[in-house]
Amino acid sequence: MVEIEAPNLADAPAISALLDALGYPGTEAFIERRIAQLIAHPDEALLVAVDDGEVIGVISLHFIPQLALNGDIYRISYLCVSERARGRGVGALLEEHAESLARQRGCDRIELHCHERRTDAHRFYHRQQYPSHLNTHISRWLMPTRPAAGCDERHRHDIRT
Repeated sequence: MVEIEAPNLADAPAISALLDALGYPGTEAFIERRIAQLIAHPDEALLVAVDDGEVIGVISLHFIPQLALNGDIYRISYLCVSERARGRGVGALLEEHAESLARQRGCDRIELHCHERRTDAHRFYHRQQYPSHLNTHISRWLMPTRPAAGCDERHRHDIRT
């Protein structure tokens, strides 16, 4: 049975492998620091899906207070399920737990970005009642000549407008 729980630093290699499968290689060098940072931050949450002691999924959340609106937003920044566990409802279970946390915190909206090339992910989000066309996420690098460590060329185009 799949359990959803908060990760610990021992889960770092498995989370790094999931991120690598998602197209973010090279996280091994800093993943423990990032996990610790997310766990400690009051406006962040990190959850893992565990099956028989093995981490098979991860979701990273950010809670964003709104200045002009009563309800806050939660942003899903990363959601990944291992290849062998896809199609078993693990992603939906992670998203369901994330939504529960968000409701407890007074959020009334979900925000995420999913590149158009991730067609399987778009089908997943559509099944989860997201609009069939996800809005474009607009952002830019603070230092446009240098990609972030561990960010390959494909993701540079995801982020730039």
